[in-house]
Amino acid sequence: MISQGKNNFIVESLEDQKRFPAFQSDGVSTLDNISIYTHDDMLELKKVFQDVYSKQNKQPLEYKTWNDAQMRDFFKEVIPNYDEERVFISNIKKIYQWYNILLKHDLISMDEPVEEPEPEPNEEL
Repeated sequence: MISQGKNNFIVESLEDQKRFPAFQSDGVSTLDNISIYTHDDMLELKKVFQDVYSKQNKQPLEYKTWNDAQMRDFFKEVIPNYDEERVFISNIKKIYQWYNILLKHDLISMDEPVEEPEPEPNEEL
């Protein structure tokens, strides 16, 4: 996302750097707002990318040569407790595609964001 207008967002493609408007009615979501269903809770997509990144030794996925069972098997290795009934093969393919795009553009970070400690309130005497 490049900027936000009154009724839309201006987004830029990572692949060809073309900019275009995206409207809320288009159902646009940032990757930060997407999570994967697990049997325990939800898992942030960032964590999924980090786990794939570690498992793949920072290499792209050659998922296009895999059949559906192979895609699910690899996903199960990375996220053992993902909910197979709620995470569809189409979701897994999107995650693999996004992973490769983010990897290509060096946008996967293993660093967790550092949270600044809250300043303690000043006591007045």
